[in-house]
Amino acid sequence: MPKITFMGAGSTIFVKNIIGDCMFVESLRDSEIALYDIDSERLKESLAMLKALNANINSGKMKIKGYLGKSERRNALLGASYVVNAIQVGGYEPSTVIDFEIPKKYGLRQTIGDTLGIGGIFRALRTIPVLLEFARDIESVCPNALLLNYANPMAMLCGAMQRGSNVKTVGLCHSVQGCARGLAWQVGMHEVEDLQWKIAGINHMAWLLEIKSGDTDLYPEIKKRSSNVLKRIFKKGAIKIKEEGVKIAKDRGLDGYWELEGDYRVCHDLVRHEIMKNFGYYVTESSEHNAEYTPYWIKDGRQDLLERFNIPLDEYPRRCREQIKGWEKQGKELMAGGNISHQRSHEYGSFIMDSVETDIPYRIHGNVLNRGIIDNLPSDACVEVPCMVDRNGVNPCRVGRLPEQCAALNRTNVNVQNLVVEAALSRSLDKLYQSAFLDPHTAAELSLDQIRDLCDDLITAHGKYLPKFN
Repeated sequence: MPKITFMGAGSTIFVKNIIGDCMFVESLRDSEIALYDIDSERLKESLAMLKALNANINSGKMKIKGYLGKSERRNALLGASYVVNAIQVGGYEPSTVIDFEIPKKYGLRQTIGDTLGIGGIFRALRTIPVLLEFARDIESVCPNALLLNYANPMAMLCGAMQRGSNVKTVGLCHSVQGCARGLAWQVGMHEVEDLQWKIAGINHMAWLLEIKSGDTDLYPEIKKRSSNVLKRIFKKGAIKIKEEGVKIAKDRGLDGYWELEGDYRVCHDLVRHEIMKNFGYYVTESSEHNAEYTPYWIKDGRQDLLERFNIPLDEYPRRCREQIKGWEKQGKELMAGGNISHQRSHEYGSFIMDSVETDIPYRIHGNVLNRGIIDNLPSDACVEVPCMVDRNGVNPCRVGRLPEQCAALNRTNVNVQNLVVEAALSRSLDKLYQSAFLDPHTAAELSLDQIRDLCDDLITAHGKYLPKFN
């Protein structure tokens, strides 16, 4: 009977998806579950949710227990076979708010701010020290455990664990699974059968290197259709097409624009299509994310670019506020004895654990250290590549060389990620500054002196959530 420890169990949605998925897997249905968090109310809600789910769909087979605060952390981890990480140090308030509001004073705007950019840098610097504390406990009380990291910034957190500890760590992101099908769907190729694809790169900027139906390369037709759609949207205007899409959706009685055919669906994802047009390949993560990984889109005084490419600023704080409302509603329903169910998701977690338990191989895309996997990325980069899983754990597959333009764009992000990892491991203030100096979006907007001052302001504002730098 495996033990699964969930760190950051107040992340109710991830608890439901990852542990709920395990309830559908024969090798995992009777697992011991340890839920760990530092927030008593959120932990109580996740416990209530998971226990209700266990009773409703799993005949109560799992043994579920909550562990609160640092004093109970080692007990939560004791004897674990798998550790799932979904912590967010500092939460929405104060930390996410700080990451967005202070840069605004310098004219630096963001969309998501959780993976790269100044927001991603400081989110990593808050989180890595806590993860390394987890690592010391894991090395002591469950040294053979496999850590499945779901927290962002994925590459920085995984890189720090892989370089700064002996914990077997793989990073998991759900941007890969639906990438190829989503692109085909966006350009109207809904009925494609036998879809095959190959993806490799770095988290949130992995490249759809191949997309085929049987032996037929679909990229030429996809690019042709994408180009035609972009021409229509840029001629008419993304905002105009979006407004028309909303009206059509209402007229048809549809729940959302993703049900629509045509331009409006692509209008939501223009940055990725423009990247494919100029770099030759489609990226795995959304346009609002990729808009801030490169210097081309978000610029002070260029509202025209935001409108042309339909880029929403302050998108992550908006989502956080909506999620908090949802948590509050869900918490009340759970405490009132509301019914809850679940369908197995496409998250990799339960598939990985089942494969290790049964030795039945399964392919995933994981975030691992680039030890000879991708030739034209640094060896200490954290890369997102195909991996085969079996009883020996997660085994990365060699990719070779990426198209050079794709690797070059990846390297602009890897530069920042590796310096952040070094800053966190060495507590070097100079490396912290240097990571921000090299960030593509930040450097496109601010001078070196401004970036240094911004970092100092963020260090002061985050206070206790950051370590002391030398």
